[in-house]
Amino acid sequence: MHSFGADVLANLGPFVLTNTFLATLLTDLILVFAVLILFKNIKMIPGFFQNMVETVIETFYSLTESIASKRAAVIFPYFMSFFLFILVANWSSLIPGFGSIGFYEHEHFVPILRGATSDLNTTLALALISAFATHMLAIKATGIKEYLSRYFSFNPINLFIGVLELISEATKVISLSFRLFGNIFAGEIVLLTTAGIFAFLFPIPFLLLEIIVGLVQALVFGMLTMTFMAVLTTPHHEVKEAKSA
Repeated sequence: MHSFGADVLANLGPFVLTNTFLATLLTDLILVFAVLILFKNIKMIPGFFQNMVETVIETFYSLTESIASKRAAVIFPYFMSFFLFILVANWSSLIPGFGSIGFYEHEHFVPILRGATSDLNTTLALALISAFATHMLAIKATGIKEYLSRYFSFNPINLFIGVLELISEATKVISLSFRLFGNIFAGEIVLLTTAGIFAFLFPIPFLLLEIIVGLVQALVFGMLTMTFMAVLTTPHHEVKEAKSA
């Protein structure tokens, strides 16, 4: 049975090597390798891989433009980065050997590789990065004065609304991290359980379901981040103009 936290493989001085950290490195290597292949094989007449990548990017950029309008160029890299990292992390954890190859330590099985997003530490870190990037973009787009006015005011009613907004920002981090972690962690438990009962054919429907869940969760995390960025980077005067129109 998986623990909520990562399993320690080795202690390298002050650095602790965990199985989810190895899975994160594998995810990074897959993404870097894919980018290098694409970069070296860019052609005026695209092949299948280049054509597929361009179609996905164009589709997602159009989606970002429909929500973020003129701020799409700034927000899109964050949206796509979160989506691709989480998608590859989710799907790579379905490779045979993840969660099943390892060793026993004090009668506890420790897998060498475990899905990065099945570790609450990883999903919480992603949510915190998303929140930090969102607020940095908001300050840059609206200015520090207007940004602070969202949360602090001498007007008691506006101040109360600002406090609620601050609470909302904290709950966004919790929601993003636990939604992703809960779905992937539960999926791994289901796959391990079904494989333990009957290793052949029976787990296949659950494996296909996890492929869909991995895609959906990556898309949900990326789109929520994109929406939060679009909302917080919109100045008040643009909101008023949109309402009056």
